[in-house]
Amino acid sequence: MRDLIDKLTERHTLSRDEFKTLLACDSPYLYERAREARRQVYGSRIFMRGLIEITSYCKNNCYYCGLRRDNTNAERYRLTGEQILACCKAGYDLDFRTFVLQGGEDDYFTDDVLAGIVREIRTAYPDCAISLSMGERSYESCRRLFDAGADRYLLRHETADDAHYSALHPPEMSLVNRKKCLWDLKKIGYQVGCGFMVGSPGQTLDHIVEDLLFIEELKPAMVGVGPFIPHSSTPFACEKPGSLRLTLNILAILRLMSPNLLIPATTALGTIDGAGRELGVQAGANVVMPNLSPAEARKKYLLYDNKICTDESSAECRFCIQNRLKSIGYEIAVSRGDYISHEFA
Repeated sequence: MRDLIDKLTERHTLSRDEFKTLLACDSPYLYERAREARRQVYGSRIFMRGLIEITSYCKNNCYYCGLRRDNTNAERYRLTGEQILACCKAGYDLDFRTFVLQGGEDDYFTDDVLAGIVREIRTAYPDCAISLSMGERSYESCRRLFDAGADRYLLRHETADDAHYSALHPPEMSLVNRKKCLWDLKKIGYQVGCGFMVGSPGQTLDHIVEDLLFIEELKPAMVGVGPFIPHSSTPFACEKPGSLRLTLNILAILRLMSPNLLIPATTALGTIDGAGRELGVQAGANVVMPNLSPAEARKKYLLYDNKICTDESSAECRFCIQNRLKSIGYEIAVSRGDYISHEFA
């Protein structure tokens, strides 16, 4: 197994069968090499993103998501522009230098509305990065938001296999369009993030290999990978959550595939295991995303059940994760934490 890990470290790719073998392994050496690969590029710095969940409305009906259109139990809300700017101010005072505006696909946030908010954030905080995670939008829409001042766009592809995608999403959604959106975002000039759930219903190791190969082709700046966690008001309510170890293996493999990637240790990791985010960092992740959303909104933005950090203030959330990282030898970097563009042969 060490030979296979060394091969990935040196070549940054493997055959399909080799990827499958590595995904199923149980080797601390994999995490050791991933930590070293990250250290060579980013040192011991962990980048902090301030997550602002701006709307829990969504027009889509994805089978795994607690915000799905048909979930009549979901509490819906939208933040105003003033509330979003207030979250940014609180975050800036807490040393956040990246703001991530995330929400369901909510038609209220037209190009006019969202571009106006982005422009206000850009004007107020010119030294900060602005990331958007607002689902699939047209090329023209994404271009306008980029021109307004957005730097990054996060859009999980969820699975690179067409049949598996159809098993997770309603018929009106397509993997073809999801991938087109990702390629369009790259063409516009965004730092692009993709990603997928680990252990989503029907997922196999072959599906995950397809994900890795798609990521290899796309060459994103960011990849978000976290375990699937069921929500009680979705068709997947009775499905099992994803595996912690498989998630950690994927994080480490991604780090060795592309040492310069920005990889979050997700809230979902911390939800399935109390030390999940620390374990994610020790497997090669280098981003954490404390929540800056208003307290009254956090309990309503539930993609899955038992989400952590819904009762903490922004300051509590920020310093909690800082102390957790310090305890394992890492430091929060007060910076935008941009992708380091460097090709590895």
